[in-house]
Amino acid sequence: MTDKPTFSIEFFPPATPEGVEKLRLARAQLAQLKPAFFSVTYGAGGSTRDRTLEIVREIQAEGLHAAPHLSCIGATKDSIREHLAEFREMGVTRIVALRGDLPSGMADPGEFRYANELVAFIRAETGDAFHIEVAGYPEFHPQARSATADLDAFATKVRAGANSAITQYFYNADAYFQFVDEAWARGVEIPIVPGIMPIASFSKLARFSDACGAEIPQWMRRRFEALGDDTASVKALGLDIVTELCERLLEGGAPGLHFYTLNQAGLTSTIWQRLGLA
Repeated sequence: MTDKPTFSIEFFPPATPEGVEKLRLARAQLAQLKPAFFSVTYGAGGSTRDRTLEIVREIQAEGLHAAPHLSCIGATKDSIREHLAEFREMGVTRIVALRGDLPSGMADPGEFRYANELVAFIRAETGDAFHIEVAGYPEFHPQARSATADLDAFATKVRAGANSAITQYFYNADAYFQFVDEAWARGVEIPIVPGIMPIASFSKLARFSDACGAEIPQWMRRRFEALGDDTASVKALGLDIVTELCERLLEGGAPGLHFYTLNQAGLTSTIWQRLGLA
């Protein structure tokens, strides 16, 4: 594990000019926290390619560090080579390498089936030019055949050449620590950074979690449901829960935190300051 914790922030590419401007304002606020890098997501089958690249270009031009996501489903070796060349031209040194989702109506996954194949290809093409992040799932990938199969797939990605990992968000710290222990038992010794999702709306979080397979503990559901539509109380409770989760993770030895901001600055900034990271 690394000695110095890594704290990072994630954005997605907005679909409208108004969204782009709001993201610039949020990024300016979050940049004051001095995160190690800003990751930028990538749509299924490369559907946000141009928008992702534009945000990455802006981040790099501001003297900050961008880590673009790169998914391999629907990609070819030539298209990945083109992406890697663009990243190098922009001065990018970190990539989040993912399998990605198969776009609706696409029957052929392309020349890559799994993230470990993408990681191995990047290493073969570029050597150590990029720090490669991969994804981890403490509560297991929703498409995994079993928990054991998911852990084995994670270890395979790491052996293919990953430098570190970022997990799906979760609210059960024990699930994260068990995942790390299981990964270490498989010879995985890279930093596994927990993904953190601040809570602005419980109803939206519940829908999002159902779609991506992240569990919301029953005690959390009951506490939020008791608050109904009291937005201020929901945000206050969410801040307390997520801050306490982060504290436990860091005290337990987590090598950093990765915040899924949904392009909003306020909650992440508050949690960051509560943790004394600013």
